Amino acid sequence: MSSIAENFIKDGKKIIAIGRNYEAHIKELGSASNDEPWFFLKPTTSYLRNGGTILIPKGVTTHHEIELGVVIGKEGKDIPRDKWEEYVAGYALGIDMTARNFQQYVKAKSLPWTTSKGFDTFCPISEFVPKEKIKNPNNVVIWIKVNGEDRQRTNTSEMIYDVPELVRHCSSIMTLQEGDLILTGTPVGAVGLICHGDKISTGLETTEGELLATWEGDAANRVGGYAFTQKS
Repeated sequence: MSSIAENFIKDGKKIIAIGRNYEAHIKELGSASNDEPWFFLKPTTSYLRNGGTILIPKGVTTHHEIELGVVIGKEGKDIPRDKWEEYVAGYALGIDMTARNFQQYVKAKSLPWTTSKGFDTFCPISEFVPKEKIKNPNNVVIWIKVNGEDRQRTNTSEMIYDVPELVRHCSSIMTLQEGDLILTGTPVGAVGLICHGDKISTGLETTEGELLATWEGDAANRVGGYAFTQKS
């Protein structure tokens, strides 16, 4: 096993985040369906280890998006669909935090919205799970609770594009490198608000209920740094 993959939080080079990969989430946000997987990039500086605090920038409305993460184990490009597993080292559970009001503001102006996804602490991430522990990543359960209340819970079988297709598609556009993470998209419930003082818990489980990974932490208003002010 590659030490880079096992230590992807420290050594990985990029986070590829898939958008609109669950039909219910597409309908929830009133978005158009996609004809192929599409993605954006998050910086690895947004990683937040288990037990950390999500920092909410001033003026930002922050939403959670729970997702299964795929950790790349060796470099590859133009990976055939039937070879995908050779390039995967394991998995992780991630939260794609989103500055929703900022995202909506810049999207309305047809501007890039990397800022809304790229703040420090905006990718809480679990421990690494070797692929041997997950025989089929397209049939596991992911969930998130805020202050003990269920917010999102789904089986990854509901993804529009499965893991083999995501590996194939992403590698056809850019080289996948050891330690890279593909976040596979979020299910319905992603409009859930995270506020100062909230307690967040997450889980990645088998269909039999075996807990494979978790992330637990809290949220707090950030002191200093960027502040978003709505402009005309």
